[in-house]
Amino acid sequence: MAHGHKPDEKIVYVGDTRVRAKTSRLPQPDFSAYPGKSEVFIPNFLLKEWMVAVVCLVGILVLVMSEAAPLGYPADPTNTAFIPMPDWYFLFMYQLLKYPYASDKFVVFGTVIVPGILFGGLMLAPFLDTGKERRFYKRPITTALMLLSLVAITYLTVVSWSHYQHELKEKNIIPEHIKREQEMHAGKGDSGGGAAKKPAAAAAIVAADDPAAEIYKKSTCLQCHGGELKGMPSSGIPALRGVGDKHSKDEIMGIIKKGQGNMGAQYDANIAKGLTDADINKLAEWLGKQKAQ
Repeated sequence: MAHGHKPDEKIVYVGDTRVRAKTSRLPQPDFSAYPGKSEVFIPNFLLKEWMVAVVCLVGILVLVMSEAAPLGYPADPTNTAFIPMPDWYFLFMYQLLKYPYASDKFVVFGTVIVPGILFGGLMLAPFLDTGKERRFYKRPITTALMLLSLVAITYLTVVSWSHYQHELKEKNIIPEHIKREQEMHAGKGDSGGGAAKKPAAAAAIVAADDPAAEIYKKSTCLQCHGGELKGMPSSGIPALRGVGDKHSKDEIMGIIKKGQGNMGAQYDANIAKGLTDADINKLAEWLGKQKAQ
C-alpha cells in the first residue's frame, strides 16, 4: 500500500481479489472423529439398509410360497352365522370400533379422528421432540406417549381376540378356514390308507311336479335353501333334499312355526308373502316327502 508519490516508495499488497479455480475435489472427511456419524448416509448407509431390506423381503416371499394362506369358503352375503375378523394387526382398530363412542353416531370419530391423531402425532414427533438427549428415560413425554400407545394397542388386540373366541364357543361355530382345511384333509382318504371316499350323491327332488312345489317357490324357504333345495351347507344352511328322512310333516310344520337353530320362525313371514295356512300345510307335507330313498 503506497502513502505518497515517491518513486522509490515500497508498495505492499495486502490482499488479492482474484478467486482461484478449484483444481481438485475436496478430500473425503474422516467421519470416525464424529461419534454416531461413522459413514456418509448416501450411498454407504443407504446401500446397507437396502441390502438388509432385500434379505427380509426374500425371507417373507419364501414363507408365502412354502405355506399357503388359510382360505375360507367363497363370500356368501346370506350367511348370517359368519363372524368377520380382520388381520391380527388391525384387531385393535376392530375392537375400538365396537365401543359406543367410536361407532354408530360417532363412527367418524373412531375411523377418522382417532387414527388421524395417532398417525399425525407419529409424523410430527421428529419435529416436536427436537432434544439432543437420546436416552429414553430423559425424554419423559415422548417415552410416556410411546408406552401408552403400546399398552393400548396390546390391550385392544387381546380383548378383541378373546371376544372372538368367546363368540365362536357361544355360537358353536368353527371358523371357515379351519372347517375347510378339515374337510380337505378328510377328503384325501380314510384313516386306513385306502382310496379316497367319494361324496354321496345328493338325493333327487321327490314329486317335482306337485302343486306344493310352486308354493315352495313363493315361500321364504326359497331365499336360503334355493330353488334346487340344495341349501348352502358351507354356510350352515342344510339341504332340503332328503329332509323327510329326518323330520316328519308335523315336525317340519313345527320348524316353520317356531324356527330351529339359526333359522327363526317363518310362518308369519310366509303369511305376509300371501300364502295361506292351507298352502303352508301342503308345503310341509311336500317337504316331508323329500326322502333319499
